[in-house]
Amino acid sequence: MKNFYLISLVFIIFVFNTETSEGQQLTQIRIPDLEKILSSGEDKLLVINFWATWCPPCVKELPHFQKVAKEYNKDKVSFLLVSLDFPSQIDSHLKPFLKKNKVALDVVLMMDTDQNEWIDKVDPSWQGNIPVTLMLNNPRKIRKFHSGDMNETELRNMINSLL
Repeated sequence: MKNFYLISLVFIIFVFNTETSEGQQLTQIRIPDLEKILSSGEDKLLVINFWATWCPPCVKELPHFQKVAKEYNKDKVSFLLVSLDFPSQIDSHLKPFLKKNKVALDVVLMMDTDQNEWIDKVDPSWQGNIPVTLMLNNPRKIRKFHSGDMNETELRNMINSLL
């Protein structure tokens, strides 16, 4: 079953990838793709941050995610940035932002813009604000939802408490 989820995620990334000018992969996802990500069977901590380029607290915390991600073994902790930018602004806003800020983490763009259709799948307590971060490891039944921005220390402490 674990391999099924991994193969599905790789397929999603392969089929829906577009490349930024820096070579950064930008995957476009929809609700079924998000559901597959959220039901990952991999035995590692998945840190999923929901953000947007137009959200000042999101932009402020992004360097913390990039720095902290470098501190962990990718076999134990992986990071995914889910952009809630408008799909019509991929080329005009999102890709230039990723290039300018040298974002090296995996980024996906949620193409389903009606958040009411999918935010409960992330966490029933989510009111739709961003940034929010979900940390999960399904095989170990770990699930932690954090609403609001985090600084580097808070992010690191939360990850360490779940490992």
